[in-house]
Amino acid sequence: MIKGIYETHVQVSNLENAIAFYTQVLKLTVGHLDEQRRIAFLYMPGNDKTSMLGLWEETVNLQTRHFAFHCEKDFILNQAVDFLQENQLLPYNFLKDGSVQPMVFCWMPALAIYFNDPDGNQLEFLSLLEGDPQPSLGVLSYDDWTAKSTNSER
Repeated sequence: MIKGIYETHVQVSNLENAIAFYTQVLKLTVGHLDEQRRIAFLYMPGNDKTSMLGLWEETVNLQTRHFAFHCEKDFILNQAVDFLQENQLLPYNFLKDGSVQPMVFCWMPALAIYFNDPDGNQLEFLSLLEGDPQPSLGVLSYDDWTAKSTNSER
């Protein structure tokens, strides 16, 4: 029956600026633009039509949201922070402790790093990790996860 989430939507203060950010920086592609309603629908990079992001322009009472992009573990570990910084985006971890080191949510387990879009929507690069969930470990750095986990990817 249900295979996953196909689309999600966020509010943006300026549709053209948001389209530029998501297409130029994150490499999504415009699937449909409804200028009259001030809505854009974007496909994931490579015109992957298995999921979509809707951008809705809202000039009053903008409400920010959160969602995660599924990424490869190696990208998050070796490239994500540099990619974000090169694009003038501030990476941060779940703990918001000043570190830009990706963290592992041990209950899943999944590796993640956060950043915000120009409107303050909280975005995340996330990669599921192999191994059994270990919720008692909480949220750890990847190094601590690999040291403490008996069955994680190494």
